[in-house]
Amino acid sequence: MTKTIKLFLTVFALAGFLSACSSNTTTDDSASTDNADTTDNQVVTDDDGMESSPLDGIDTVFFFEFDQSILSSEARSALMVHAEVLRDEPSSVRLEGHGDERGSREYNMALGERRANAVRDYLVLQGVDSSVIETVSYGEEQSAEVGSYESAWSKNRRVELK
Repeated sequence: MTKTIKLFLTVFALAGFLSACSSNTTTDDSASTDNADTTDNQVVTDDDGMESSPLDGIDTVFFFEFDQSILSSEARSALMVHAEVLRDEPSSVRLEGHGDERGSREYNMALGERRANAVRDYLVLQGVDSSVIETVSYGEEQSAEVGSYESAWSKNRRVELK
């Protein structure tokens, strides 16, 4: 029941985010047409003049359960948004797989690779060109949080999209 609620809230939040990014501007025919050949950029300027992207606020770090490389429903929801942007405007991405300190160095390198490949495979299934995706595994070598306790381990079991 809790997972269903979380999934609903995630989908609701993504829908709200996407609708907030849509444009409601109208064109006035009497306006100057000096920039008639402008393209639709993915970068948006907010009220403070700061640039933002449609991916602002969307997760770029995806966490995994102990000894697993299965994507959570929350990760899949966020990756669907990334896939849409990468399909529309392909750019290269790097998927960095990580593991916690438990297990051998070799095992964690392989686990980080399986995690990065799981994210890559999901993006490819969503229509992203595999040639724009690079995967790398750091295993346990680049910890997000140092420590031998569950909250540190859970932060280290991840894939970062860069």
